[in-house]
Amino acid sequence: MADNAFPQASAPATSRRPAFPGGTAVSHLTVYDWPTPDGLAGGSPHLHTASGEGYVVVGGRGRLQTLSSAGFAEHRLEPGVVLWFTPGTVHRLVNEAGLEIIVVMQNAGLPEAGDAVFTFPDDVLADPQRYSEAAALPTGADDDTIAAAARRRRDRAIEGFGVLRSRVQTHGPAALMQLYDRAGALVADRAPTWHDMWRRSVKAQVEATEQALADLSRGSAPHLAASSVHPGERREATFRYGMCGRLRTWDVTAH
Repeated sequence: MADNAFPQASAPATSRRPAFPGGTAVSHLTVYDWPTPDGLAGGSPHLHTASGEGYVVVGGRGRLQTLSSAGFAEHRLEPGVVLWFTPGTVHRLVNEAGLEIIVVMQNAGLPEAGDAVFTFPDDVLADPQRYSEAAALPTGADDDTIAAAARRRRDRAIEGFGVLRSRVQTHGPAALMQLYDRAGALVADRAPTWHDMWRRSVKAQVEATEQALADLSRGSAPHLAASSVHPGERREATFRYGMCGRLRTWDVTAH
């Protein structure tokens, strides 16, 4: 078909780039294969205080261990599996063979701004300064130094996860309440900023859809004139050290 078979599309009505659909974020995760103190391999157990998380497994195999209102559970992960969970779900990825996942995060920007809390031992969770030191990775260091710090951080989270899992299996999901209280206290000073981020992204998309549906119910569609396409650009040149593994993210926020 000739290049000029269709008329050239006109420029969108606005130059402002919208955020990725649903105000979500997308990352490519290769789960750590480092051995752990309990004989498995994988990532750092943690929870999210405001955001749900979804997995699309694209390679390898493994398991997701969770602690939630349903207690302790394990979920098989292999290519083609889609799985998601809500805020407050403590989750630990176990890598059995080259586990690779596309991660979709609710509330783009919030997880990167400190929405997640590691399952460190309770004495660390109870002290914001100690928690901050335990969670941080060195900046400007060589790759081996950062990797060693990420592994120590992971192992400390697994230590706390083991204690928490035993308590949940003995006393039920109520054993998670102390962790939830600690997590809430750790992120309290960040929540006002998160609310502003959410309002500009997720809420703005919901309100735009509400307006579009109202217009369509009247037989009008002015929003269609602003149709446009927007590529997301890689944030990292190489995979960086995350909570659960090496990851690369895309810039999919509104500009």
